[in-house]
Amino acid sequence: MIDYENKVNPIARDLKPSGIRKFFDIAVSRKNCISLGVGEPDFVTPEAFRNAGIASIQNGKTQYTANVGLQELRYAISRYMHNFIGVDYNPHDSIMLTVGGSEGLDLAIRSLCRPGDEFLIPDPSFVSYAPLVSLTGATPIPIKTDAEHKFKVTPEELEKVITPKTKGVILPFPNNPTGAVMTKEDLAKIVPIILKHDIFVISDEIYAELQYNNVKFTSIASFPDMYERTVIVSGFSKAFAMTGWRLGYICAPKELLNLMYKIHQYGIMCAPTASQYCALAALETSFQNGFAEVTYMREKYDERRRYLVDRLNAMGLTCFEPEGAFYAFPCVKSTGMDGEQFAYALLDAKNVAVVPGIAFGESGKDFVRISYAYSVEAIKKAMDLIEEFLKELKK
Repeated sequence: MIDYENKVNPIARDLKPSGIRKFFDIAVSRKNCISLGVGEPDFVTPEAFRNAGIASIQNGKTQYTANVGLQELRYAISRYMHNFIGVDYNPHDSIMLTVGGSEGLDLAIRSLCRPGDEFLIPDPSFVSYAPLVSLTGATPIPIKTDAEHKFKVTPEELEKVITPKTKGVILPFPNNPTGAVMTKEDLAKIVPIILKHDIFVISDEIYAELQYNNVKFTSIASFPDMYERTVIVSGFSKAFAMTGWRLGYICAPKELLNLMYKIHQYGIMCAPTASQYCALAALETSFQNGFAEVTYMREKYDERRRYLVDRLNAMGLTCFEPEGAFYAFPCVKSTGMDGEQFAYALLDAKNVAVVPGIAFGESGKDFVRISYAYSVEAIKKAMDLIEEFLKELKK
């Protein structure tokens, strides 16, 4: 009998399972469960986009693409980044297609982190960041955020956790799970700290197109002297409703992209070919029609956002107004339970699934994440059941 416990990589062995996936697995095993737990658009990939992917298969475009991705798609992304964030990336040496934004994050972290380094991560944040840092032998260090400051990274909290070992910081805004955004003014306050300490930034911009209240997205890469130290990770999953196509991209200075390219080349080869043609159609169609499909989906998310936040606050679950992504992050402390206790009790009592905030970091302990990337009918029914649950708790 092999002693796997002592023979395998101890870092991999000791990783905690994803808190999102753990709770979702419980939810899907329950009949007629209303799940508001998964961050996936309920929209089907727009027809014009998916037809291009289908056509590429029917036309026999089923071979590998270049390791970095289709040249015409890299040109389209370069044009998009110029128009959207005002930063120019050379399509030949500064843009690469990846298997979802997830691979992009992995490549960026592995290229920057060494054993002994520290990498800063806002807390709460998406569950993948800290494990990916740990797998490199570096140490993930949380940056505390809170509802009082709208879950933004403040200069004070950032400065507090920087040490001589700090290699960089992940800036995931709009944020999963909180829906927080960092405006141009917010970013301007932390840029001097980043420059002073000579650290890198991984800017996870997967939700960049999903901001509300007419708040314009600003990339930290657009600030003076930040281009050379920033890796942008983004993709087509969220704003373009292409989760299952698994297509992301990295934009970075060529010196950094070359490092990521080498790892990608050995580990992945290239992103899926049909997905790249689908994404090319998504951008080309959007350039022509003013991003009509993206705008439509964002408007629908906004309607659900306002309804959900109003309902939560009305029933006594305090919820700051999320200005991006498609998540609400209400505090459940008023119930006498923490987020994990609340989520399990709600599931047992009403068959409604939300994600415990602790899955995203210690600062999320008293919160739950509720996704509004679901139908209005499902959201309304879930809110009615949560309201019933809260009334029953008071009896």
